[in-house]
Amino acid sequence: MNIKLIVVSKTDVPYIQAGLDEYVSRLKHYCPFEFVTIPAVKNAGSLSPDELKEREGQLILKQIERADHVALLDEHGKEYTSVGFSEFIQRQMNAGVRTLAFVVGGAYGFSPAVYAAAHSKMSLSQMTFNHQMVRLFFLEQLYRAHTILRHEKYHNA
Repeated sequence: MNIKLIVVSKTDVPYIQAGLDEYVSRLKHYCPFEFVTIPAVKNAGSLSPDELKEREGQLILKQIERADHVALLDEHGKEYTSVGFSEFIQRQMNAGVRTLAFVVGGAYGFSPAVYAAAHSKMSLSQMTFNHQMVRLFFLEQLYRAHTILRHEKYHNA
């Protein structure tokens, strides 16, 4: 199964980018993985939050194939333990999902069209994190899920 993470705008914090690079490198040992960065919307400051979500949504939807299982990282999504998340990944593999696409939205979240295209929503925490930190936290959990599935030492539970 292929996995991709779609994010809005580039990561501009060096220590976060270093962490992302580390986990992307680690993940490639477990599955075909793609990190897709959608460019920031031009003139975003002159748009209302709804207009910005709409424009970002159009760009997100261009990165999603019809057969992809789309999972949004959303504050109202289901929370998982690390083991529960690994079980979610395994269920997708067992179901024959070809590409599992996780999406991190911009500062204002997702457009209605992106919500309509999603198959599931998940939350990393009840706390709010900025969208750049979420990328790193998510990739660490995705890596952890794969080590759990392979019964490797990384996860000590």
